[in-house]
Amino acid sequence: MRIAVDIMGGDYAPRETVRGCVEAAARIKELKGVRQIVMVGQEPAIRSELDRCGGKLGESLSIVHASETIGMEEAPAAAVRRKRDNSISRCLELLGDGEAQAMVSAGNSGAVSAAALFKLGRIKGVARPAIACVLPTRTARPMLLIDAGANTDCEAEWLVQFAIMGSVYSQAVLRRDKPSVGLLSIGTEDSKGNEMTKRAFSLLKQSGVNFRGNVEGHDLFKGETDVVVCDGFVGNVVLKTTESVAHAIGSWMKEEFVRHPIRMLGAMLLKGALKAMKMRMDPELYGGAVLLGVPGVCIVTHGASTHRAIFHAIRVGAVAIANDVSQVIASRIGGQTAATPAPAAN
Repeated sequence: MRIAVDIMGGDYAPRETVRGCVEAAARIKELKGVRQIVMVGQEPAIRSELDRCGGKLGESLSIVHASETIGMEEAPAAAVRRKRDNSISRCLELLGDGEAQAMVSAGNSGAVSAAALFKLGRIKGVARPAIACVLPTRTARPMLLIDAGANTDCEAEWLVQFAIMGSVYSQAVLRRDKPSVGLLSIGTEDSKGNEMTKRAFSLLKQSGVNFRGNVEGHDLFKGETDVVVCDGFVGNVVLKTTESVAHAIGSWMKEEFVRHPIRMLGAMLLKGALKAMKMRMDPELYGGAVLLGVPGVCIVTHGASTHRAIFHAIRVGAVAIANDVSQVIASRIGGQTAATPAPAAN
């Protein structure tokens, strides 16, 4: 299999994206089934970074030229339509043509979602693709949050499909046997929530997923629920609030540790524990978020991704391909009523 990487996307592109691809090519035997990493972007910039980091083109590493890039600040759909030869669309064209089986981008997530719909369409029966994001919990079992931002206004039936797609991904990639599913709401009682979540609650009970009921915000990180379902507006707020709180806690700890020499000594003694805690919270190890509901595997990493995040996103992409995530989703969704056409992206 081949995995295409958008080299021009991200705050630290092309330096970190090229380094991540070079690392993946060097460790390609660890990526079961992956034959080649395809770097997609402006070829002169890619070759310059390859020279800088000592990377070599060959059987495991290649380049596909794309002359244009889409910035983080650009309107996604408009940019995809206007810039025909952008690196995101070129990655997705490789997927659509069967020349790659997965793509990775640290670029404009809205552009990835829009381009995926334009270039790949949806899996038959899927109403709306959704972004699934892996988050750490108190236990060794990370949870999957879906939708994390692809659909700000949802219907109850879509949340049922999000639950099905999230369960498939959790089972295939996170190795959860019959993953538990919770609906994010303002209370655990059946009657809590708005009209959409209350209807979704009723539908989820009949959906065949391992539905455990509503979960509240303070339940998210207990590690008791494998898949947490919500609309993309709520999910994106949860995701960004979580990131902000994690950064704030890290900042507060640094400030307090340097206030007194005794505290600094304590910090030195706690160095190992603090490092372990940082590793558990490190989003780069989880391989980014995956856009579920489109043919092929599309992974979106954080805009500030380093080469480590790019490597782990490639690794997760390889696992998703090996477990036929898209095909399993198609078979699970196939029995449902055909979805209505997706509206044009903004």
